Amino acid sequence: MHAVTRRRFEELFGSNSDSDDDAASDDISLDGLDEELNGGENDYEVAYILATGIKQKDYIRGLDYSMRLNEQNYIKDYIGENDNFLLLHAKIEDCDLVFTEIASILSEFEAEIGLLSSEIRNLREGSTAIGMKLRNRKVLEARLAKFIEEIVASPRMVDTIIDGEVNEEYLKNLEVLSKKLKFVEVDLMINASMALKDVKPELERLKQKAVAKASQFIIEMFKGLTNSNSNIQIMQENVLLKYKYVITFLKEHDRGTYNNICKGYVDTRNKVLRMQFSVYIKALERLQLQIAKSSELCNFDTTSNYFSLKKDEQLKIRSSIFSLGDRLEILKETDHPALIPDISEANSLKYPYEVIFRSLQKLMMDTASSEYLFVEAFFEDGSLFSEVFSDSFSVINEHLDHILPNCCDAICLMLMICITRNYQVKIYSRQIPCLNSYLDKVFMRLWPRFKAVLDMHLHSLRNFDVKTIWENDLHPHYIIRCYAELIASLGQLNCEYGDNQLGINLERLQLELDGLLVRLAIKFRRLKLQNLFLLNNYDMIIGILKEAGMGSDEKELAYFGDKLECNMISFVEELLRDHFGGLINFVKSYVSEDLISYKTQPALSNVEIVIKDFATKWKASLEVMHKEVITSCSNLLCGMEILRAAMAQLLNYYNRLSECVKLIPGGSALNKNLVSISSISYEIRKYSRIL
Repeated sequence: MHAVTRRRFEELFGSNSDSDDDAASDDISLDGLDEELNGGENDYEVAYILATGIKQKDYIRGLDYSMRLNEQNYIKDYIGENDNFLLLHAKIEDCDLVFTEIASILSEFEAEIGLLSSEIRNLREGSTAIGMKLRNRKVLEARLAKFIEEIVASPRMVDTIIDGEVNEEYLKNLEVLSKKLKFVEVDLMINASMALKDVKPELERLKQKAVAKASQFIIEMFKGLTNSNSNIQIMQENVLLKYKYVITFLKEHDRGTYNNICKGYVDTRNKVLRMQFSVYIKALERLQLQIAKSSELCNFDTTSNYFSLKKDEQLKIRSSIFSLGDRLEILKETDHPALIPDISEANSLKYPYEVIFRSLQKLMMDTASSEYLFVEAFFEDGSLFSEVFSDSFSVINEHLDHILPNCCDAICLMLMICITRNYQVKIYSRQIPCLNSYLDKVFMRLWPRFKAVLDMHLHSLRNFDVKTIWENDLHPHYIIRCYAELIASLGQLNCEYGDNQLGINLERLQLELDGLLVRLAIKFRRLKLQNLFLLNNYDMIIGILKEAGMGSDEKELAYFGDKLECNMISFVEELLRDHFGGLINFVKSYVSEDLISYKTQPALSNVEIVIKDFATKWKASLEVMHKEVITSCSNLLCGMEILRAAMAQLLNYYNRLSECVKLIPGGSALNKNLVSISSISYEIRKYSRIL
């Protein structure tokens, strides 16, 4: 497109030979024409010239003519509007005058506004100063009002404190008076006030009146605590605690009177509690059941300091005094209420001492817990508790000092130790530390006495004169039964509530008991009787331990079980030797245990004698052996075990003899006299069925 335009432009302006500028055309450069043409694409005049093909000169002449014509027209129009221009000029001058006046007025307004701004600023500063003064005066007024309110006692309050009854309204007024007294004592500047100097003496006199009335009221309330028919705990919780603020007031404003009140309460409660515990202990002592009289339990030798159980028929036939039995139930009843002696006496009930002890400690724990909580809440001083209960603790300690030295019942002592531990745990869970020291001291009284009693038993077992207690009787000895019951009882308590220290003492006790048992057994001349005596006693001990609930993994049961097994083997050998002595002696002398050879070659005639002797007497001997074991063993089950072991051993000996007969030259001739193994086994099974 630009190429076409360029050619057209050359045709219009550059190819005219008649032009006067032909000579100069050669000097005209067309460089940059394309850019100029591009710039003139949107120009109407250029586009018109290019579109119509008009000559340059012609276009210029037309343009010049148009300009002149327009100029003339413009001049005519201006001349025609001359009057309007004059009128407009006049109006503009009038406006200038008006604007000048307005500017003057605005300048005056500006000056007046400046004055107003200054006045407003002054007013604002004055208002701020007045506001600050107002706030200061309000603060002063509030402080003065508070000061007046704090130091001035209203007539109603004065009348209530001086003449009113001590009730809820009185306590409220007492609290108001306390605030006023604290107020005048806090700030030294307040104390310098002239107004306070007039009021303070009156407040002091009112305080003295309140202290006197409050202390007298509390003292009268404390007197009600001495009434034996009063429920002290209910009175403390429902009555005294309502007036707790009276004590707080005295504590804050008259320490001397407060201390006197505390001393009065301590003296009152101390006497009442001492009397109550003294009466209760005496009543409990009447309920004590004598498990065994001291003469039945032991003869105490002060020179040797050990126990010696009496040998009497009554002790043999009665239940063992060392048996735990139902006495263990007391450890499940530690939370039961304390005994009521009147009811128990009315029903003719008697209790072992551990029940008495549990009831006394339960009463102490409940009473002390209630008292501690009251003292802590009412006086806000837990240290008063030890003073309140000092005499009560002394009464119980005196009682224990009387009981413990005469208590030789190890079961009772151990039960009391378990009860004390139980209450220590309960006191800890209640988070009431008031009885920690007391229970620790009780425990420290009980354990040494228990240890002393156990040591006396150990000494007794070690130093018994077996000549005085030995009897020509293969059945369990009554002293062994007693101490077996003791071991079982203490072992049962040790499993549930005991500790390692008790376990060590039990091991010592069982060793000493075994030593006494061996010394008694030695008094029998024959070894078989010694073994039988030991078997009966060991079996009895194991039975007692199992009855007490001891498992096979318990040390005591395992110890006596091993002893029983060893003595059973020895007894079986002696039993067989008595009834089948020829067979036993022959086999042990000649037959090896491997059943394939003889130790020494016996004479055929000697073997024949042994075989014929056994064949003629074995059934009768089995019958006699059976009767002997059944009548000699105290426990049928133990007798059955012994017979099974004896018959199994007999069968073993005879089997060894039968096998070795085959090795003797000419031994086949003896087969006709041999009893078959099946016949012996059948006979043994028959006795097993009888058992």
